[in-house]
Amino acid sequence: MSGSESYYVGVDVGSGSARACLINGTGDILSIAVQEIKTWKTKDLHEQSADDIWGACCSVTRQVVEESKVPAGAVKGIGFDATCSLVVLDRETDAPISVSGPKFDESERNIILWADHRALDQANRINATEHNLLKYVGETMSLEMEIPKILWLKENMPTQTFKKCKFYDLPDFLTYRATGDESRSFCSTVCKMSFVPPGVDGSKDGWQVDFFESIGLGEFVENDYVQIGGIPDKNGRWLSAGEMVGGLSDKAAAELGLEKGTKVGSAVIDAYAGWIGTAGAKLSGTDAKEAQQGGAQSIEAASNRLAAVAGTSTCHLVCSKDPVFVPGVWGPYKDALIPDFWLAEGGQSATGSLLHHITHHHKAFPEAEAKAKELGVPVFEYLNRRLEELRLQDNAPTIAHMARHLFMYPDFHGNRSPLADPTMRGTIIGLGMDADIDSLALQYHAAMEAIGLQTRHIIDSMNARGHKIDSIYMSGGQCKNPVLMHLIASCTGLPVIKPHYIDAAVVLGAAMLGMKAATGKDASLWTIMGECSKAGTAVFPTKNNTEKDIFEIKYGIFLSMADQQRRFRALVDRAAEGGEMSRDI
Repeated sequence: MSGSESYYVGVDVGSGSARACLINGTGDILSIAVQEIKTWKTKDLHEQSADDIWGACCSVTRQVVEESKVPAGAVKGIGFDATCSLVVLDRETDAPISVSGPKFDESERNIILWADHRALDQANRINATEHNLLKYVGETMSLEMEIPKILWLKENMPTQTFKKCKFYDLPDFLTYRATGDESRSFCSTVCKMSFVPPGVDGSKDGWQVDFFESIGLGEFVENDYVQIGGIPDKNGRWLSAGEMVGGLSDKAAAELGLEKGTKVGSAVIDAYAGWIGTAGAKLSGTDAKEAQQGGAQSIEAASNRLAAVAGTSTCHLVCSKDPVFVPGVWGPYKDALIPDFWLAEGGQSATGSLLHHITHHHKAFPEAEAKAKELGVPVFEYLNRRLEELRLQDNAPTIAHMARHLFMYPDFHGNRSPLADPTMRGTIIGLGMDADIDSLALQYHAAMEAIGLQTRHIIDSMNARGHKIDSIYMSGGQCKNPVLMHLIASCTGLPVIKPHYIDAAVVLGAAMLGMKAATGKDASLWTIMGECSKAGTAVFPTKNNTEKDIFEIKYGIFLSMADQQRRFRALVDRAAEGGEMSRDI
């Protein structure tokens, strides 16, 4: 390697692990490392430790630098992304403050994970205000966002303890820990903390006085919002994705194995790093010709591309030059990634976790796992093979034809988009008494099919309001599952583009933030994306007309299952509350 070449590190904190990669100036990943992080789970409560997460970030960063044999001094920038989880510290000492009630005495547990659903009542009360800013979160604020969680803490922890707190979205905590600079990102604060950028809809300071006073957080107004980052250009500083926060502090540099002063880019939420790592991807050869896609020449070209960042859950991101308002879809968010552009975020609360739940809770899973181990393949690959064997045994034209009488509605962990209803639950129609591997394989297929149908529901809702999505740019380990990719493409009728770095698109996006910080104003983030994104490959929708018809009919059934669940629950609730009974089902 050239002694003058520059390198960049990206650090990605997901729900269960921290990951780092080291790239060169053209986006080639030279090394990658992963380390698990700790989570405490009890029913709707999901808590983590900021110290544990930072320790994991340091460990994987040191590892990629060592394994790549790149001198620490050649690493010019570092970028972070993380889940949208709430970090709580002491304003004076930076010590962790417990979020774990009712005693709040376990200081190690100072993060409320995004998936934590304790703040349902607080979210409902916030939404009941019908405040104007709610139109920027799809008209309904999710209990997964930070303000409902902060309100829950105010209402449950000792008053004096709450007054001592300062709050960060996890990405902003990481840049603070790295630099000591309190700058906040547009990405975290606009998307998850109710910040409306100055100039949007009459916003002056970003924070809305009447909103915080109406929901019971008036003290934020009184102290100039110091607990959540301050006011821009008064006691706070806001940055776009990849803008330089500052240089690594002495302490952070030593912990990360890098040099003091290494440039740190403003962080983003993990799904948004997935957009950075995928939306600029190029296609080549027959894939490019058939999909009529190519390397985007301008940021406007990305407005047709839905970035689907799939892990435990899936986030669906699309940018636009002008704001597009979609009920049940978060945003539109101005400046979240690219200055003067808007971003919308749909999502499924459970995709990877849905497949895990459906398979691991089936009686035949241990047997399937053992057979997969014998063959030396992942259990999902074994189940995919078994589905094909069943198709051949039944002489069925497609797996979808064989599984046509099994229907699943997938909201086992509530609906994020487009219904924005955390009380929705999963439904399966067509179960028999079988409990063997074949039954497991069919239920697994039904779950994948439901993920594909719900992806269409989200895209249809977005396009109906003005978006023009015509392709899906996937990232995450789910891209390795060919049956799932076929189902998403076929259920939506759109090509699915898989990135060159399937498992590393998100952390690659984080590394591009480090590159942006190091290069300063010389290159836009979109330009860096174009230079560092490798060619992807496309999965196209089915050409089998019968299979198309099955998915079209099943989509209508899918929508009906959602409508019926809500109607049935309303009928039963009315009866349970002593209201007028209706037998008109």
